[in-house]
Amino acid sequence: MFELNPVLDGDTVTVVEWPLSLVLLSLDANYPWCILVPRRQAIREIYELDEHDQRQLLRESSALGEAMMDLFQGDKLNVAALGNMVPQLHVHHIVRYEGDEAWPGPVWGVVEKMDYSEELLHERIDALRDALVDADV
Repeated sequence: MFELNPVLDGDTVTVVEWPLSLVLLSLDANYPWCILVPRRQAIREIYELDEHDQRQLLRESSALGEAMMDLFQGDKLNVAALGNMVPQLHVHHIVRYEGDEAWPGPVWGVVEKMDYSEELLHERIDALRDALVDADV
């Protein structure tokens, strides 16, 4: 039985459910930031997924990254599966802009989390859902 890690559950909102993964939006408004979480219990690393799920995760990650870059017109897409703080396998997709506060380094620990306004949160979720709901994954 799949359960989303409580930290991820508290720090994100679900945008769509794809065949393998939940697509979550990070509640940090500093960056366009989504997280893919494969709905598999007790998986910490990509290599622990079976071969089919590994391919599906790559397919979903590529579709998410492309949609985010099209939508947010970033300069670079950072994709990372760190898991140092949250052991459940999850893959960050963060659109970066030259000149953002953390550029060119990683985003973690550079600026304090910025909350979304209610309006911007709904706009971002709607835009992402429109871009992702019919993705060929």
